[in-house]
Amino acid sequence: MNHHRSTTHPRTHPHTRSRTTRPDSTRVVTAGIDGSYASLDAADWAAREALRHGVPLRLLHAGAAPAHSTRVRRLPAATERARCLLDRAAITLSYVHPALEIHAQQPAGSTVAALLAASAEAETLVLGSRGLSGLPGFLVGSVAAAVTARAERPVVLVRAGERPEDAHTPGEGGAPSRGTPYRPVVLGLDPSRPGDALTAYAFDAASVREAPLHVVHAWTMAPLDAYAPGRVLPADLTGLERDNRQALSAVLEPWRRTYPQVRVVEQVSFGRAGHQLLKAACGASLLVIGRRRAAGSHLGRTAHSAMHHVTCPIAVVPHD
Repeated sequence: MNHHRSTTHPRTHPHTRSRTTRPDSTRVVTAGIDGSYASLDAADWAAREALRHGVPLRLLHAGAAPAHSTRVRRLPAATERARCLLDRAAITLSYVHPALEIHAQQPAGSTVAALLAASAEAETLVLGSRGLSGLPGFLVGSVAAAVTARAERPVVLVRAGERPEDAHTPGEGGAPSRGTPYRPVVLGLDPSRPGDALTAYAFDAASVREAPLHVVHAWTMAPLDAYAPGRVLPADLTGLERDNRQALSAVLEPWRRTYPQVRVVEQVSFGRAGHQLLKAACGASLLVIGRRRAAGSHLGRTAHSAMHHVTCPIAVVPHD
């Protein structure tokens, strides 16, 4: 049995709606916190994402010892520390975002299992990652990597130090600003395997931010040993690029009609997907990439590269 404690925080705040029940649908954004700066930055990003979508925020501290643990003497102290972390995070976020409805939970059991269960009950699960020794990029821990590779719904990784103004274009004189338009949302898309869930997530993310959507398709030629004897090797690179552009435009056309308010910029480039996405994500507010469910718990080379090198938040969306 999965024992957990659920609370709405803070009950006394005049602008926070108080509920004693647990959110009972996927209309919620969940943030996993462990007290680290990375997880608290991720929780703040999750709070802003919840406000953009008009849904509650659920804060989750996972990894508490199960009720039948033999380490009975250590359980109360660990549980109390987790509760204090949740309380502090909820109170801080409620004052920064007074219109936001916040819930807090402490599920028992392993961290990965608890986060995976939470991801199935949320629109998005948000996790924090540490910076790479002060350099741009992520240091994705084993927990975040395991959850991202197996979650049923989108997981967003937020780098430590991420600030609200980082998602916006610079203000006057190049100064950081929260009042300027959002930077573009970037979507990595293979038109041969687009995935409706992936494309819908990206268009929706651009729509709620009123940001342009840059769709990137990177293509390469098959290795020479893939061509059987007697087959003609592709010589017209211009023709191949044209075919790829047409394929991408065809996939995006129905989505353009569904989201007419989203300005879409298509980019078809020859080269490795990871490299092209890294370049396209510079100056983005969010990078959206896919993970095929058929691949099991294997993230793939492109997702692995993006997760370790891209500096903006990254949404990894499972799709068929």
